[in-house]
Amino acid sequence: MATAKKSASKTAKKRAPKKSKKAAAARTRGLDALRLDSAAPPAAVQALAARIADDGGRVLATYRDPLGGRWQLLASLPIDIVAPTPFQRDLSDAHVARLADAIDKIDRFLDPIVAVTAEDGQYWSPNGYHRLGAMKQLGAKAIVALVVPEPEVAHRILALNTEKAHNLRERSLEVARLAEALSTMGDRTEKSYSEEFEEAALITLGLCYMENGRFSGGAYHPILKRCDQFLGAKLPAALETRRARAAKLLELNEHVNTAVRGLKEKGLESPYLKAFVVARINHLRFVKEKHPDFDSTIEKILGAARRFNPGNVKVDQVARSGGAPSGEE
Repeated sequence: MATAKKSASKTAKKRAPKKSKKAAAARTRGLDALRLDSAAPPAAVQALAARIADDGGRVLATYRDPLGGRWQLLASLPIDIVAPTPFQRDLSDAHVARLADAIDKIDRFLDPIVAVTAEDGQYWSPNGYHRLGAMKQLGAKAIVALVVPEPEVAHRILALNTEKAHNLRERSLEVARLAEALSTMGDRTEKSYSEEFEEAALITLGLCYMENGRFSGGAYHPILKRCDQFLGAKLPAALETRRARAAKLLELNEHVNTAVRGLKEKGLESPYLKAFVVARINHLRFVKEKHPDFDSTIEKILGAARRFNPGNVKVDQVARSGGAPSGEE
């Protein structure tokens, strides 16, 4: 009886929902409404305003944001000098069409994009790619933007982009592209960019997607979340390590695809076949270590994938496995 109670207690702990972040007490943070434009902007912000004017735009307001008190400008910009950050996800034509239709129906652009200055003379938008695409589709001459003086804000693409939910493929590609861009800009370590990248596994998965657009990252993401951590090496060296890791994952994916084909040839049909194979070759469910070594983990899973024999699988085993389909998240 005591053992049963202990087991039930453990199960309850595992299933306990995560506590949400405690809400701050009302009116305890940031600036009062009357203070957002109550001070003179610093020289860097005045210089940015002058650049906007030189570029054919106009500053509509200069103020501090109400939460952090940081300076920013609301400006109208010629639409031809605004572009997405080069490491953003690919444009969704369907989403652009929906946005263009909505903007056209009300005949108003009510949701300014975010923009920073770029060295090539353009203004990069880390948040607003689809809105920018919609305005261009409608033939707009200008666009309204919140221009932020700090260019590094452009690196926070995952945190900023909320207009269209990312799937795993989009998130991974954005992070991998961002890592490649940042690797040419300095000598910081990969770990120092943890806030920008959000999750180490996304870099590795993104490199896989770059090599194979049909890569099934969702099948391997849970494995990587356990064993793929941020690296202490400088970013260019860390990317070389990650390319080697991506190559291992792509090899693993080929073996898994071979196993899935073998199951189909045996007459098994299920949207869960890839998830079933990965679950069968993944030993991590028996490993208590929180962050096992990447190389030894993937090598062991690769070995199991090479040895996988579809002939040993029974129909009812696949039926019982359930789980999420092997398609993208």
